[in-house]
Amino acid sequence: MSEAAAPLPLKQYPPCPNPDQAAMKRLGDAVRARLERDPQVERLPAEQAELWAAADFMSADECVRMMAMIDRTAVPSQILDHGYNEVWRTSYSGDVDIDDPFVRMIERRIDDLLGIPGEFGETMQGQRYAPGQEFREHMDWFWTKAPYFKTEAKRGGQRSYTAMIYLNDVEEGGETAFLNLGLSIPPQRGVLLAWNNGARDGSLNQFTLHAGTPVVSGTKYIITKWYRTRKWGHG
Repeated sequence: MSEAAAPLPLKQYPPCPNPDQAAMKRLGDAVRARLERDPQVERLPAEQAELWAAADFMSADECVRMMAMIDRTAVPSQILDHGYNEVWRTSYSGDVDIDDPFVRMIERRIDDLLGIPGEFGETMQGQRYAPGQEFREHMDWFWTKAPYFKTEAKRGGQRSYTAMIYLNDVEEGGETAFLNLGLSIPPQRGVLLAWNNGARDGSLNQFTLHAGTPVVSGTKYIITKWYRTRKWGHG
């Protein structure tokens, strides 16, 4: 399910405190205990970060249906300003309809797998990558010294967990590369990949740095759901 890659020298964001450290530790402990008991979930080989995979999480028909929804909503992707001075994310993305019963079913399935309350989850986002498109190295957790964090702290706090589902196989390219771990996961239809954005003590984990590598041939579709440390909303 995963391929080893030569790790790069450790790349880090400037250190920053995590006001939600205690909450991230509690949530990480609970999810770890739950997934370790689930025979359908595989722990990926990484000592410095917690990454999990579940095969056949979505059926082929469900994946096709979700890809069609992404095609209807996708617009050029945006990212929060981490000080990037060049194009960092060239995919198309869009929030899927949270009131659609099919979307709600998939979201509940992810909630149930991880054991995280549904109200902690952001709106699920779909992404589409054409040949040459990528999402360069980044963290999913928020850099707490950035101006945007004051807003994010009021509407759910730190991003604690990430769940991503590959909706199709890709002819070439499009791997999810965890650069500080030397781990690369190729897209495989229906596979769910989830990871803890914190370390075991709840601090922000620099080893979760990852990238969506450029698609070489074909089109890559994924959906991503991020979870906060408390109820997500527009506080």
